[in-house]
Amino acid sequence: MPVTNSVANMLHGPRRSVAPLACIALVFAGSLLIYTPTQADDREPSTDFSGLSSIEPPLPEILTTTRLRQPKSRVPGTTTIIEGDLIRDLGVMNLVEVFRLVPGMTVAEVGSNNPVTSYHGTVHYEQRRLQVLVDGRTSYRASLSDTDWHTMPVPLELIERIEVSRGPNAAADGINAFLGTINIITRSPEDTEGVQLGAVSGSRGHLRTFGSIGDSSTPYSWRLAYEKRKSDGFDKQEDDDQFFPFNDGHDINTFSYDGIVRTSDSTNVELRGGVVDGINEEDLRKNGKLGATDHPDIIVDDYYLQTRLNVTTSENHFFHFQVNYQNYQRRQRWPVCISGPVIDGILAGNAPEFDFEPGDCMPEDSPAPFVADLNEDIEESRLEFEIQDTLYFNPDLKLVSGLGYRRDTYRSETFFNGRGNNYQSRMFANLEYTPIEWVTFNAGGNWESTTTTDDDYLSPRVAANFLITRNQALRFVYSEAVRTPDAFEQNPDWGYQPRNIRPPYDFLEGARFEVEDLVNPQTSTFGEELEEERIISREISYFGQFLVNQALLSLEVRYFNDHLIDMISGVINEEEWFIANNVDLDQEGFELESSVDYAGTKLRATYAYLDQDGRYTGAPDALDSRDQEYVVELLGRLSVRHSGSFAWIQQLPFDLTSSATFFWADEFRRAQFERADFRLARRIFASSYSYELAFTVQHYLNREPDLSPDNIIQNHNQYFVEAGVRF
Repeated sequence: MPVTNSVANMLHGPRRSVAPLACIALVFAGSLLIYTPTQADDREPSTDFSGLSSIEPPLPEILTTTRLRQPKSRVPGTTTIIEGDLIRDLGVMNLVEVFRLVPGMTVAEVGSNNPVTSYHGTVHYEQRRLQVLVDGRTSYRASLSDTDWHTMPVPLELIERIEVSRGPNAAADGINAFLGTINIITRSPEDTEGVQLGAVSGSRGHLRTFGSIGDSSTPYSWRLAYEKRKSDGFDKQEDDDQFFPFNDGHDINTFSYDGIVRTSDSTNVELRGGVVDGINEEDLRKNGKLGATDHPDIIVDDYYLQTRLNVTTSENHFFHFQVNYQNYQRRQRWPVCISGPVIDGILAGNAPEFDFEPGDCMPEDSPAPFVADLNEDIEESRLEFEIQDTLYFNPDLKLVSGLGYRRDTYRSETFFNGRGNNYQSRMFANLEYTPIEWVTFNAGGNWESTTTTDDDYLSPRVAANFLITRNQALRFVYSEAVRTPDAFEQNPDWGYQPRNIRPPYDFLEGARFEVEDLVNPQTSTFGEELEEERIISREISYFGQFLVNQALLSLEVRYFNDHLIDMISGVINEEEWFIANNVDLDQEGFELESSVDYAGTKLRATYAYLDQDGRYTGAPDALDSRDQEYVVELLGRLSVRHSGSFAWIQQLPFDLTSSATFFWADEFRRAQFERADFRLARRIFASSYSYELAFTVQHYLNREPDLSPDNIIQNHNQYFVEAGVRF
């Protein structure tokens, strides 16, 4: 059977005062993970475990980790499944917040309003080192190694499930799957026929509207969807002990089309396309540069096209061929005013102090200042081909293999002084072998060549899964992965070309000011060649699923020991550029994910502990001791020692459903994150329509901003109302 977008149908879809041991006790006491009934392998051994039912439900299945459909007991690594129904039942308000439910992942906002998520930290302002897939399409920006969660064209209503492979997954997904893979699988058009409308409105100008229309018929099923996401951002910002309004909201529109054409019983074609436009606000005081006199807002204009041919040649053999093209465009322009003496000093070859403040310069000043427009426009496109073949030699021996090719093109007069390209080619494979019924071996790898470093890399993974019983397994996993520098890190050509210059400096129209000439020459590494980052990861994990009376209990425990080598760290801005392969990290810890699921009630809990030890490994004389400590600290900005979540969903009389969720992330860079969410919803199902009304409260237990002092929310209670109808 081919692996298609409708696979989800086939799968059926504390606070600082709380001690870590108490958190662990809570998780174990509840034996609280999601249960997703799926088709299990019929040849798995049965058992009669004392005290438990001998008839166990099928195990949840995973697609992401190896690209093979495998029951959790045979997957070579720990993978979290987040069902779309869980996301909607908990009242999650935006996509990035979903990852608070994943052990070891943290979520925060950096810069003005840029949401980031990370597994085990190692984040600057960009979300490096995590592969993000949407229906098999890579969704991170190649030139800046970033993922823009605000503009991700994935409405929450259309998520079937999200699989998060926790641990290096480059053996399956290539270079950027350094710490793991996020795989977002959307619902098939066959599951969303008809019309659906919905809206959510709430605190801080939050507004999200959704609408879709579609039809399911033979041989063609389709869906057209629209979503608006709008928010005013944080309430205010702090600057020199003063508070100011914050221009950090967003207003994004997404349009998407999904279709499936079934040409025969063994062949189908998936068609997808979408457009994203809107604005991401950037604050003058927070992100204004080089004498900016107005907010440097970002205009968004993206689109994507994707097609995939799925062919089944027999019950034991199928393959797909996929092509996709994506284009990301960001238009960011702002006016500047720089005093005459400062610009004269720049023209004479002196570096400015870069301490511009709003109001320091006015166009009417005398002597006449430098007044012009600057930009940081950038456009990126990606063309990607992939062919994947899956062959079941027999129930004990399965092989998935494939080839991929990708061309990334980037265009920016500011960051690259024109355009550039990067080309990647790769081959991947994974072999699953079960010589006897209680042990499964997985061996896989990815060979990849990239022009970013003009080198090629092999990312291997080997694992042994020992079945204790039919529904219990002990895993031993060894994996390696690399991440190559992005285009801007490796090949910058950064400079500003002023436009619309007012006299008396209009003779500079068309001139280009090189950032390389402005940065600190004593610490500058501008233009120096970087090498790849490497990780060696070891995992021991346990998975168990039990049916006790009418309750399904699930427990997954992961111990990891990771060694990260030659990590790229440092600072990139107009006055400092010192990045290098200058930090090694050792990360060790454990994570727990558990659930109990029975009629009318679902309980779910997670806990993660991370011990991170970093050290400076760069040239001793490249940075002073203070900057050496700083580059190590940068890779720990989102590395949280203790974190977790607890969720309770309860069916109530009168068609009511309630949910309560608690998130915490302790020992953050500034403070701990603590929030409790409460939701009450009423759903009515009639013969020709259904509707839902809901009310959600987010209660912030900790009032201090967690990562940036500007992330200020004045009211510790945030309120949201929802309404939706489907017919």
